[in-house]
Amino acid sequence: MCLIKPPVKKNTIPIDLKLHNDIRAVERARFAHQVAEKRRLIKQYKMERERQQKVAEKRRLIKQYKMERERQQKLEEQEEIKRLRKELIPKAQLMPYFDRPFVPRRSEKQPTVPREPKFCIPRHKTIRCCRMSCNDMSGPSQLQHLPSSVEKTEALYKNRGLQ
Repeated sequence: MCLIKPPVKKNTIPIDLKLHNDIRAVERARFAHQVAEKRRLIKQYKMERERQQKVAEKRRLIKQYKMERERQQKLEEQEEIKRLRKELIPKAQLMPYFDRPFVPRRSEKQPTVPREPKFCIPRHKTIRCCRMSCNDMSGPSQLQHLPSSVEKTEALYKNRGLQ
């Protein structure tokens, strides 16, 4: 008899071992990633909130500055109105001092020299309808013979018989 060899065994395939430490490390990595993402979002939210607060603070300060400036301007206008009203109130003038006599000083200006008035109208200033009458009346020869104001008053006195 012959001995039967036992059948040849297949090589054993090792089973992939899943240790609890490996599973825990993967879960911990996922959790750490989620925590980091949340922290990043929180930080971003805080920065956005701070930026909005700064903008709101600037707006509030600008509004407060405008209101303060308007209030100051209103107060200045009221003070100006009070001052103007106070100036408009008539006040009594102080009596002058009569203990020293008033002595007028002589003027340093030269006295004015009287001139005869010009009764003739220049040609460029005459009105069109009056030019003929002015030209007829005031020819170059007649301009010299126009009576002066003194001669006119003397003629009036003679006509009335007052002289």
